[in-house]
Amino acid sequence: MSKRPRLPSEERVLEALRSSRRGPLKVKELARTLGVSTHAYRDFRALLRDLAQAGQIYRVKGQRYAVPDKINLSVGVLSCTRSGDGFVQPERGGEEVYVPASSLDSAMDGDHVVVRIEGHPRGRSPVGRVIKVIERAHSTLVGTFSRSRDFGLVTPTDRRLGREVIVPKDAVGGALDGDVVVVRIGAYGSGRMNPTGSIETVLGQPTDAGVDMLTVIHGHGLPLAFPDAVEDAARAALHARRGEAGSERMDRRDLHVFTIDPADARDHDDALSITVAEDGSAEVGVHIADVSHFVEEGGALDLEAFTRGTSVYLVDRVIPMLPAALSSDACSLLPDMDRFAVSVFATLDGQGRVREHRFERTTIRSRRKLSYEEAQALLDGPALEGDPTWESLKALGDLAQKIRNAREARGAIDFDLPEAKVLLGSKGEPVDIVRVERLEAHRLIEDYMLLANELVARAAEQQRLPVLYRVHDPPPTDKLVTLRQFLSYLGLGLGRGRVQPKDLQEVMARVRGKPEEGMVARVLLRSMSRAQYDGNNRGHFGLAARWYCHFTSPIRRYPDLWTHRVLIHCLLEGQPSEQRWTTEAIERIAVRSSDRERVAESAERESVDLKKVQYMERHLGEVFDGTISGVTAFGFFVTLDDVFVDGLVHVNSLEDDYYVFQEHAYRLVGERTRRTFRLGDRVTVLVSRVDRAERLVDFVLVTRPT
Repeated sequence: MSKRPRLPSEERVLEALRSSRRGPLKVKELARTLGVSTHAYRDFRALLRDLAQAGQIYRVKGQRYAVPDKINLSVGVLSCTRSGDGFVQPERGGEEVYVPASSLDSAMDGDHVVVRIEGHPRGRSPVGRVIKVIERAHSTLVGTFSRSRDFGLVTPTDRRLGREVIVPKDAVGGALDGDVVVVRIGAYGSGRMNPTGSIETVLGQPTDAGVDMLTVIHGHGLPLAFPDAVEDAARAALHARRGEAGSERMDRRDLHVFTIDPADARDHDDALSITVAEDGSAEVGVHIADVSHFVEEGGALDLEAFTRGTSVYLVDRVIPMLPAALSSDACSLLPDMDRFAVSVFATLDGQGRVREHRFERTTIRSRRKLSYEEAQALLDGPALEGDPTWESLKALGDLAQKIRNAREARGAIDFDLPEAKVLLGSKGEPVDIVRVERLEAHRLIEDYMLLANELVARAAEQQRLPVLYRVHDPPPTDKLVTLRQFLSYLGLGLGRGRVQPKDLQEVMARVRGKPEEGMVARVLLRSMSRAQYDGNNRGHFGLAARWYCHFTSPIRRYPDLWTHRVLIHCLLEGQPSEQRWTTEAIERIAVRSSDRERVAESAERESVDLKKVQYMERHLGEVFDGTISGVTAFGFFVTLDDVFVDGLVHVNSLEDDYYVFQEHAYRLVGERTRRTFRLGDRVTVLVSRVDRAERLVDFVLVTRPT
């Protein structure tokens, strides 16, 4: 059999086009530059078509190719606002591009698009127009159905998705006026024509029990169940692999291992142990479920996990990445059960510094399952000499504080903003909203998970392993300018040079315990870049870490599962990296994982917001205290103290003056009275309107800021 002609890598093609001094190149010119043989020419043309389809290169007039940024184009994911305008963050970095609603054509929120830069307004983001949709984010959408004599209309529940979908009379599927439906899009229309589609599922009337959560699930394209083939594959893997330890596995069942998780957790993918030596050093074991033992690369389970990307934690349920046979049973580190793990053993000195570390594929047995509250009670309670769990927990707690201090000393940032949890009744109705208290037990687990992730990432970089790094870039230039203006207004200088994590940490230290602490923390957080997955290590700005990856949650995150697979194959089994693990393949996994993470976060946030709005329906006309958490030209948002609900005080409701928005200071100022509303101000408000369909809460001001 003859060998397939060798082609240049995708990166070589992109570099050749970037460095071309003749501008866009024809296929033959590019082939000549890259030394492509005659036998490989047909495959080379196919490679270029694939790259163009993916948006990495672009074909211009004269059958010539160029990279987008060389011809005033930008490629990225479109994010739309509720008002209809859009923004595109370029994949290869650079300024965010503003796309007016009139220039979106048929593109929707979440689509992978190409935009042409059409203007550079001074002091503002470039302005562009969508000229191509590379990949659609939505094949279906959720909305409210209304019927006319000749056709139906579906108005999207998510206003970021644009215009109504027209449904032909014969494709309404029995939907009634007011029903919440799932519509499958057949044609996306254009700038002048609405999209068209057919009703796929009728969810019911908006007030029907459970329709609210189904709206969130279908609206984000989340699966309700695993395909039968995937469930069968999970059972088969369980039967075939549970009794087979695999190669190079060490028996560590003699260690006192225990887990600490939320009280209602069903999957336990991390556990700890500690052995203290006479010289004061300690060997800490971070034991992570060996999910890759059961999930074979390329199999039905792996493909389903890759498709889902992550488990999704909605307010009333979990949509897991893996079937329960694995996530809640075979891979879960349940007490008094032998389980397979991948363990990181780190020897630390009395100051929490790592002397040495190693990785092992292990068999462990958890001796105890603790909730965070139970672990905290042990930490705070009386001494229990002779209790191995108490002794281990105390030793781990003392060492964790030193690890944390060292991490903070290098500049790691901890915003520690409050979180809320919605408590539901038996019928899924919200009965209360409570603050989630961050305990020392939470910090302890976080410290050791961060340590394990850093050690794995460092080893991966040193050995050039094809893992997915968790990267976090410094704040983008435009946000940094705004941040400096805001901090200057507060008398908090940030300097003009390149910002370092320690600079932001010092800002937080200067306001700690002061009334403006929460305000500054929110502004700093909004100024940060978004963390993502990448095949190239660029470090993690927020953690001030040179190396970082996700390793500690393979039951619920695909990047962790992938990292386990690579670590075991290359380091523990001593095998060379697989040829199929190319740079391009890793980047595709990274992009997919980052995209699925964003979808999960959006769904989780929306499910909580939905229940918060329902909760506030029972409190119309009531008065609450709160803090201004956001300021815009059209008003300011207030976060209520006790229930952590956000609502808007619209500028039109402030009838005593005309208010001007001062963006750099995050404040509204009255032209005549100079009355000021700024981020962090304390206010008292009345709940004036609740719109469940729009998921909005409106307030009116009762008292002025204090």
